[in-house]
Amino acid sequence: MKDFINTIRNIFKIDDLRSRIVNTLFFLIIYRLGAHVVLPGVNPNELAALKSQSSGGILGLLDMFAGGAFSHASIFALGIMPYISASIVLQLLGIAIPYFQKLQKEGESGRKKINQYTRYLTVLICAFQAPGYLVNLKSQAAGAIISVTNPELVSPFMFTLTSVIILMAGTIFVMWLGEKITDKGLGNGISLIIMVGIIARLPASLKDEFVSRLGSGGMIAFLIEIVALALVIIMVILLVQGTRRIPVQVAKKIVGNKQYGGVRQYIPLKVNSAGVMPIIFAQAIMFIPATVAQFFPDSSTSQGIATTFTNFTSFWYNFVFALLIIVFTYFYTAITVNPNQMAEDMKKNGGFVPGVKPGRKTAEFIDNVMSRITLPGSVFLALVAIMPTFAILLGISSNFAHFYGGTSLLILVGVVLDTLQQIESHLLMRHYDGLMKSGRIKGRTAVGAAM
Repeated sequence: MKDFINTIRNIFKIDDLRSRIVNTLFFLIIYRLGAHVVLPGVNPNELAALKSQSSGGILGLLDMFAGGAFSHASIFALGIMPYISASIVLQLLGIAIPYFQKLQKEGESGRKKINQYTRYLTVLICAFQAPGYLVNLKSQAAGAIISVTNPELVSPFMFTLTSVIILMAGTIFVMWLGEKITDKGLGNGISLIIMVGIIARLPASLKDEFVSRLGSGGMIAFLIEIVALALVIIMVILLVQGTRRIPVQVAKKIVGNKQYGGVRQYIPLKVNSAGVMPIIFAQAIMFIPATVAQFFPDSSTSQGIATTFTNFTSFWYNFVFALLIIVFTYFYTAITVNPNQMAEDMKKNGGFVPGVKPGRKTAEFIDNVMSRITLPGSVFLALVAIMPTFAILLGISSNFAHFYGGTSLLILVGVVLDTLQQIESHLLMRHYDGLMKSGRIKGRTAVGAAM
């Protein structure tokens, strides 16, 4: 306890760190307040059907990312997901189009240009999603829209036009808050905004699960659920931190090379090089059916497809989701780990793999290692992602089951570790002790890791 108090004192002794923490809290409070500001022309007391729709399935996950703004018909209802989708598209373009590949290699100037394109694409995605959200709102809670109940008071056209503009402006403002947190605060702003949205749902979900178990006399089952959640969190922490270095000897055994030297050496590879990005990629794809279905609320075909791919407990949802995660793990690892560049850097710095020729042979060796170690990492990542389904099948409520794995828990653990790593870096730079006496905190990436 004394060490903890001393650590808190050391944190607030550093002026820059103290101001960054205060700025971060200030921006996050603004975001949470905005998440409860309802769209003009909407009666918040008539949104029960919308809240019921977003209580489970993929729309429940979307509402969790938005911190409840989706179910409250808030000005931040679209959340930060349009910006995430735009970022993913730009990363894909960086692989397929030479112009964007060139921008990625231009350093700071190229990064600014890519950020600018990301903002433009975010606006376009919002322009597509905002009308779909309003169509779904009208379908689920028509009584909450004043232009429907009293068209003589509010014009339906003006309500739609102003609501689309407000929803677009809300997402852009949230994006701006995220960038300000990154610049003036602590950690990655977009990641922290998503994390706060997830945490905001935890107390209510925990309370509902407790009340349901209390009413049915299942307190022992509730305690077992809490213990199981703690074990899952530990497992996710191990997954997020990943394997930092692969011994050369182990790598040689993986690729079937029996010639390895007597000195224990390492190569900078990880079992989970892609981090949480494959789940973000796959989740963005899984959102597409639900988004398209919002435009066709009366079509049985579109609603049937949307139901299939938005139901957490359906076989096809989990099969496609897990398959996409495995594919995107290989894909994202391929674009972040360049065996040829690593082999060239090793050759320039006088490094080598014992028993393997420098140059092309070393690149092939690294590529073979990555191909083999990525498979168990991707399968484990997919298993963690679909774990909420098993929690629901075991009788846990859908809202609380989100915290038993999946995108929400991975993001939550990853962002917390990254933020603590930044705090620890500030302490160590000022010659203070770190946050932990037994070792150093390792986030998903280096300090300042992006989503």
